Amino acid sequence: METSWATHSVSNQYTELADYNLFSTDLVLKEYFEQKNAQWATDILQQTGHDIGTAWAYHQATLANKHTPVLHTFDNRGNRRDVVEFHPAWHWFMKYAKNSGMISAPFESEQPHRWAFFGASFMLMSQVEDGSMCPTTMTQGAIPLIARESELWQLLKDKLLSHEYDERDLPIADKKSVWIGMGMTEKQGGSDVRANQTIATPVGKSGRGQAYLLKGHKWFFSAPMCDAHLVVARTSDTDALGCFFVPRWKFDGTKNAVQVQRLKDKVGNKSNSSSEVEFQDAWGILMGEEGRGIPTIIEMANYTRLACVLGSAGIIRQATVQAIAYTRQRTAFGEKLYQQPLMRNVLVDFALESEAAQHLGLRLSEAFEADENDLSAKAWKRLVTPAAKYWTCKRAESLTAEAMEVFGGNGYVDDGIMARLFREAPVNSIWEGSGNVMCLDVLRAVHKEPALVKVLLGELSQMAGGEAQILKAIAALGQLFAAEPALLEARARLLTEKLALIVQACLMKQRAPELMSAAFIDIRLGQPLAANYGAFISDNIHHESILERSFPSVF
Repeated sequence: METSWATHSVSNQYTELADYNLFSTDLVLKEYFEQKNAQWATDILQQTGHDIGTAWAYHQATLANKHTPVLHTFDNRGNRRDVVEFHPAWHWFMKYAKNSGMISAPFESEQPHRWAFFGASFMLMSQVEDGSMCPTTMTQGAIPLIARESELWQLLKDKLLSHEYDERDLPIADKKSVWIGMGMTEKQGGSDVRANQTIATPVGKSGRGQAYLLKGHKWFFSAPMCDAHLVVARTSDTDALGCFFVPRWKFDGTKNAVQVQRLKDKVGNKSNSSSEVEFQDAWGILMGEEGRGIPTIIEMANYTRLACVLGSAGIIRQATVQAIAYTRQRTAFGEKLYQQPLMRNVLVDFALESEAAQHLGLRLSEAFEADENDLSAKAWKRLVTPAAKYWTCKRAESLTAEAMEVFGGNGYVDDGIMARLFREAPVNSIWEGSGNVMCLDVLRAVHKEPALVKVLLGELSQMAGGEAQILKAIAALGQLFAAEPALLEARARLLTEKLALIVQACLMKQRAPELMSAAFIDIRLGQPLAANYGAFISDNIHHESILERSFPSVF
């Protein structure tokens, strides 16, 4: 559409893409569920793709991030409230997450591919609004932990698995559904949870399932309006770390002594409230055994780390689609950007990165569905999850920065989604363990369960399908794994990056069309890995076919 001002005509300007079905235009997700014959999942995801892809939903995401949460510490008479107020747009996305069943699906039945359904749902929703995915994944990650506490589970099961959204700030007994958050980080420790100072004192008897009073603080407490939080604190009688269920309202119907000091003014994730809190003898219940607080909360973190991978894959997907759609319209130097060789290299690199990230997220989702005694699944969960979080989250950061450049100055303003994607990407890399922590977790799994390395490398060798480049990379990775422990820590990033790339190459070989897998293996393993997107020799790359697969020009 062209309009005229007194000084000039407006032309060659195109807004970001909206009003398209995020699922039906995504061949990776469509093909996956078709091959699995999971029509039940396809039906729901088709609807989600439609609803989340509307221009109205994109606008709601803009509103939720523009009108950020507001903390009301007191009422107008000086009574303590600690209530966070959200824009209605936030509640729309929260309600959609509940209604779709994505949170509860993995635990409601033994339906095959339920975890992949969650993974696909998360990838779709995180493309448009990421903040609401924080309480979504924390709630989901808390379910298996709470399920092992029989009394709590009986109290919370129906509310945790409910598909009905209940935003009311009421005691748990009065609510139709609940959300669970978490509180680990303290000022002095950060990722070093063992440095926590918060003290939990038994009300009467000590031990699992007993009540305690918590005194201390949390530097990051996400998200404060959740109905309860899982909190790590020291027990006063043993000085051992425990994991505590701390409700917003005590079970007697009175407000718990969790005081919100302020909300964090974050770089991104603006729609979501993260806070600093103090516990002034806050009431909580010990989950699991004393001294097992870190392993207990880390189990929850394993689920939320999966969500970080999925969320980053969603961000990469959205940035890729937006870049392809924009360049197909925008003209520069007498030709469509989409047709210019250097831009096509960049777009193809985006497309390969996106498909590899999606396959990785879906494969990890499968591992979470498998039986805990399945050694293959265990290897993927213990070794590949932290490696995938490290790699995919960092790739989302660099790709969104590059995608902003595709839009030029228009990408650097807050009127559209590109700048928001750029700001959202780092939270997945930092939350639930930064890059170094993920690399050290890979090493921890290597040292603690070395048999899993053999299982994983054997499986990857089979997935390679005789591809020489992959087999060569696997052999080099095996030598890295075998290095002296004293040397391995300093090489942890190198090892983790190579592991992530080889896993992606194997998944592309096994699951993607030949034109995608051949290009990915050549660019990521065959050629020196470039620091920036589009910097590769592309003589044998089928640009148009790759870009059409990534986002069809007719949909």
